[in-house]
Amino acid sequence: MDFYIQQLHDALERATAGMSPEQLERPRGEKWSAAQILEHLLLTYKGTVKGMENCLAAGKPLATSATLKQRLGAAVVIGLGHMPKGRQAPERSQPRGLPAKEVVPQIWVNLELMDDAIARCERQFGPRVKIVDHPILGPLSAQGWRKFHWVHGSHHARQIENIRRSTE
Repeated sequence: MDFYIQQLHDALERATAGMSPEQLERPRGEKWSAAQILEHLLLTYKGTVKGMENCLAAGKPLATSATLKQRLGAAVVIGLGHMPKGRQAPERSQPRGLPAKEVVPQIWVNLELMDDAIARCERQFGPRVKIVDHPILGPLSAQGWRKFHWVHGSHHARQIENIRRSTE
């Protein structure tokens, strides 16, 4: 497993350690529960796999040219490793209510699937090639995708850790 994906796996494992399905699903007013955060992450992993698979099926990178706004966003998230707060997730990655008993095992499976799909694209198209567009950050290379998921997932792992601490 790639370094960033392994770091992400470890951060999520630490964040959820010992949490029961009830703790994961506990509502937090207007904010997402830990299970909803995990489902959001799961949907982003599935979306990345789909994008990589589309690229592989097409036999070519599907990335477009980045806008200035996308370049700035990528510089902050991928270059600086900072996930800005308060940004609304794209609709396709918003949780739909998957129970914690289902979302937790799927996280681990889909992290591996994503790691594999990114690695296959990197082997086929090269490490520096922008492979496919992120919905907000625009075109990313394989390593850009890995670092994005690490930064994004670490941001949410900290939120889950805070939830866990408040439910203990």
